[in-house]
Amino acid sequence: MDLAISQADSLFRDEVREFINANLSPNLKRAGLRMTSIFSDFDAAMEWQAILYRQGWLVPEWPEAWGGNNWSLMQRSIFQEESKLAGAPTLLPMGIQMLGPILLKYGTAEQKAALLPRILSGEDIWCQGYSEPNAGSDLASLSMKAEREGDSYILNGTKIWTSFAHRANKIFCLVRTAREGKPQAGISFVLVDMTLPGVTVAPIVSLDGEVEQCQVFFEDVRIPASCLVGQENQGWEVAKYLLEFERGGYSYYVMLDKQLGQIRQLAAQTLCTDDKNYLEDELFSNRLAELEIDKLALEYVEHRIKSASRENSAPGVLSSMAKVVGTELSQQLDLLALELRGCYLAPAQNQVLAPDYTGSTVGPEQGATVMNAYLNNRASTIYGGTAQVQRNIIAKQVLGL
Repeated sequence: MDLAISQADSLFRDEVREFINANLSPNLKRAGLRMTSIFSDFDAAMEWQAILYRQGWLVPEWPEAWGGNNWSLMQRSIFQEESKLAGAPTLLPMGIQMLGPILLKYGTAEQKAALLPRILSGEDIWCQGYSEPNAGSDLASLSMKAEREGDSYILNGTKIWTSFAHRANKIFCLVRTAREGKPQAGISFVLVDMTLPGVTVAPIVSLDGEVEQCQVFFEDVRIPASCLVGQENQGWEVAKYLLEFERGGYSYYVMLDKQLGQIRQLAAQTLCTDDKNYLEDELFSNRLAELEIDKLALEYVEHRIKSASRENSAPGVLSSMAKVVGTELSQQLDLLALELRGCYLAPAQNQVLAPDYTGSTVGPEQGATVMNAYLNNRASTIYGGTAQVQRNIIAKQVLGL
């Protein structure tokens, strides 16, 4: 595993830091620092996307003909790390990270020309229609129908846990176009304009009081057959390709470093006894040190994944390991933060999370996101591949069970 940083990469890191410092406004930085999930404030995310788009840094992994900039894997990794450490808002991934690569591989020339520029400019906001009330981890059991009628498909069914559907104008969906043979063999991938008659979005209010997920209903929604991506009944292949981009490229250790930094700040500000704070408490410090060691081990696993990618070798089961450890370690850090926050967990103060909020907070400002982040992060071991499924992959591919 080669972790050496070349002089050119070191200079590139300096360039990235200079750009971020010059373009990350106080509001945008607050949006990044006050995130309570993998998504940042919608308006802040779109503002940051526009800045990166103008700079030509929005989609470095795309082909240059479609807006990419031919960065190396190391350069992409540096940019991602520096953006997260600086508190930049995260971008909505559904169009840029998920649908874009799908269209580049499976889309027609007409689909690419019509849709890719609008993803980059932010004119189209996409959401992902995969899960259904009875088709989550067992996605192949989905039942939403797409029946061919001349040059159209008629859609009927529902999708759930659809992130930011209430802010999107487009949705890409997996739909059932055949029932013969294996369930996977009858699935197709289609694109839907959410302003069409028959599309209804029902926001879901989460435990933290925020709306991030929605249920989307389709009742006799007619779409042109040209909205099919790839071949009919090829959707399972397309879906598996998309998952490479949904689950890949996430540096858990960078986000864990941010959590650890927040916990250290809170621990230094919170008295454990009359004469010392939590950082000075031996028991708490030992617990924190154990989690820091686990984080360091994960960091080297993620470096191994990047090293394998640089050598054009598939990281394989390492991605599953990183997903399990990264999400579960984050949840353990959440529990430490809850302990530090104490009685300040009780008041609901969602207004503090707005990027433009500059008023007072109940308790230390550094802890204002703790309760909301804890509630939201309970789902991290479910979405993107449940911890149980990932453990099955590890058991089969590593242990041969």
